[in-house]
Amino acid sequence: MIRILLAEDEDAMRAYLARALENAGYDVVAVDRGTAALPHLQSSHFDLLLSDIVMPEMDGIELAQRCAEVSPATKIMFITGFAAVTLKANREAPQAKVLSKPFHLRDLVLEVERIFGEQPMTGQLQ
Repeated sequence: MIRILLAEDEDAMRAYLARALENAGYDVVAVDRGTAALPHLQSSHFDLLLSDIVMPEMDGIELAQRCAEVSPATKIMFITGFAAVTLKANREAPQAKVLSKPFHLRDLVLEVERIFGEQPMTGQLQ
């Protein structure tokens, strides 16, 4: 089963995204900031880091850079509501996919499936 580490500082969004990914069949560990995500990356294997970019203490870009150091096999996807931040993410973390808010949960699941080359899950998030 694919394991996803979700770093999102907004409580409602974090719960919403985690539930959608779990319903799509993924194993999700959700944290509220980059500094909380880093110990998980250091102690456990994750297939994907799904991170908001704008967060307190450690932003998603710094988290992704640290992830590349401690867990280079972990793929990275950013979510953000800020277009300018998307441009910065594309420059500073070129291997990462960026999904701009607002997005439909179906779009999130489809992007995760694309990253791992999976067949779309039928009947999910209609």
